[in-house]
Formats: sequence, C-alpha cells, structure tokens
Amino acid sequence: MKIFRVDTHIHTCLSPCGDWGMGPRDIIERSRENGLDIIAICDHNTAENAGAVMRAGVAAGITVFPGMEICSKEEVHVVALFDTLETAQKMEAIVYAHLPGENQPAVWGEQIVADEANCVVGENQRLLIGATSLDLYAIVEQIHSLDGLAIASHVDRPAFSIIGNLGFIPPDLPFDALEVSCRVPLSTALDTVPGIRGYPLVTASDAHFIEDIGRAWFDARMAAPTIAELRQALRGTDGRGIVLH
Repeated sequence: MKIFRVDTHIHTCLSPCGDWGMGPRDIIERSRENGLDIIAICDHNTAENAGAVMRAGVAAGITVFPGMEICSKEEVHVVALFDTLETAQKMEAIVYAHLPGENQPAVWGEQIVADEANCVVGENQRLLIGATSLDLYAIVEQIHSLDGLAIASHVDRPAFSIIGNLGFIPPDLPFDALEVSCRVPLSTALDTVPGIRGYPLVTASDAHFIEDIGRAWFDARMAAPTIAELRQALRGTDGRGIVLH
C-alpha cells in the first residue's frame, strides 16, 4: 500500500469561470510543486481538456483522472471521475445531449480548449455553465454505468450543492462520496456540516485559479492510482482507506 495525495476537483481554462492561467501544462506544474500524486480534471459539463492534462501529467509522474462537474436540472453539482478518457467522453456525450443553450463569452466567460503545451486549439460554444436536463438520479446512474465515481460537490456550500439546494441528501441516491470544500477541515466536517454522517468524505480544491490547486486535498491509502482502488479506499475495504488530516 502507498499513501497518495489527491485533489479530485480541478477546473481548466475550459470552464467559463476558470482563469486563463489554468492551462494543462501549468496545472501539472503547480500540482507537482504542491506534492500531489493524483488530480482529477472536472470542468463544468465537459471533459474536452482532460486528455491534454493527462498527457501533460505523464512526464511529471502525476496521475490524472478524467472527469467533469455535471450540473443537474436541480442545479446541483456532481463530480464524475473515470479511469479512461474514453469513458469520460462517453459521459460527456450524454451530458451534451442534455445541455441546452449557447455560451456568450462576454457574459459567462471564454471556454478555451487547449493542448498539453498550453496552446489554444479551439473554443467550446456550448453553455457549459448551465444546467443539464438530467436529474440527479439519472446522472449518478449514468456515471455508475460507465464504472465511474459519483461525488456530490462541495456539500457545505449554500449554492449548487445537494444540501444547499434540496435541503437533504435522498437516502436512495447512491453517491460514492461527498465532497467538503476547502472552507471546512475534513477532520471536523461531521461536526459542522449537517446531514453528511454515514457517507465517505473527501475534500478538494475546486481550483479555478492556479494558486488554488492543492489548497485542499486528501490522502488515500491504496495499492495503485486507479478509480477501482479509490472506490475501495472510499469504502474502507481490503486495507484501503481515506486518511483524515
């Protein structure tokens, strides 16, 4: 077993609320500086920059999980994590089919597609900041059908969180974990965030700016940096686990 330092929620310059400085190469450099072993790229409703960050991560020895932060029709954010870019792209196709609207850069911000060298290769015209027409149950079901992990985003925040928007977590909604924001130490979250007891907990930076990468992270005791191992760590099985700090 090895202890991996993990940040499972990082945006790139593709997210309209993300900074231009969040290019794939810069994200990896900052992650390495902060001692991260595993990161996940979770842009709003898209995975188009995940592949570039994955390629940039190879030389630096950093594992990059491709993912996205999906906005449900209830306007609740859900982090979806996958092992391969192909499965993330399958989820992306489902999201795109249920994502109405077109972006207005002057209003919402530019949505830059970049390569692993930080070069601009295009711009996404979809309204990535918007909500999909998928409900929470459909999103979690689709993530699990692709062997991904479904994590409720920043449950302690009043906006775009399941507790903030619904007031509770439906007991039959099978999240793999709940994400607590950097505002609340993971070690004290059970005492300060109502309604989360009984769920596996993680924390992540939700970085939109380069200096935010690694401002929150968790340690995972696993045999390898894979989604299957992280799933076991969240469940606390076979010697795997999440280490609170």
